[in-house]
Amino acid sequence: MRKRDLHILTSNIFTYTGDARFGVIHPEDSDDWNLRIEYVQKRDAGIYECQVNTEPKINMAVYLNAEGNAGFSGCETLCNSLLLFPAAQATIQGPEDVYVKKGSTISLTCTVNVHSTPPSSVLWYHGPSVVDFDSPRGGISLETEKTESGTTSKLLVTKASLVDSGNYTCVPSNANAASVWVHVLNGEHPAAMQHGEHGYSNRFAPSTWAVLACILCLLFSPVIR
Repeated sequence: MRKRDLHILTSNIFTYTGDARFGVIHPEDSDDWNLRIEYVQKRDAGIYECQVNTEPKINMAVYLNAEGNAGFSGCETLCNSLLLFPAAQATIQGPEDVYVKKGSTISLTCTVNVHSTPPSSVLWYHGPSVVDFDSPRGGISLETEKTESGTTSKLLVTKASLVDSGNYTCVPSNANAASVWVHVLNGEHPAAMQHGEHGYSNRFAPSTWAVLACILCLLFSPVIR
């Protein structure tokens, strides 16, 4: 796949582009799958990604540097122009389950480890929808900082309400996404929550369980005469 335009160039032995310079080299009885670009041009420079649809998905991104003489052909020249690096990965700082009190501020910081070109954009999703910074709700802002070591995107949601609970996903333009679950508490205390998959709370306090245990003992204990 060409990351610049998310164009799937090849899959298996099939080619999905009208540009005849692209093709697949797959030696018989081997696990090698090579992308071939003939007559490489400067416009071919950029990130290409190989994906294996296993569970979990395996992917490897490469950067094609085509700043030399244009018009050369063959896989050997292409392969000598590749700089291998792991696919960039977004990370949201902190635990996977975030607890905030109603009326306080939700603060989520997403970092992207960039090995080549920084992401041109970082989108935030709340559930299936893109976070709308111009919504009538107000109080939603984004702070983005790009440095040599990577990109940081900080989402701030002030005066959190119960409807602000849910899944939040950071989606960079050229990196794998990251997600967290936000729980807005209406007077509950995070320490009293069970930190399960999505942090469901206990139904009974410890003192309640103690009272129930005493009642059961009285009901089932033998009568002493």
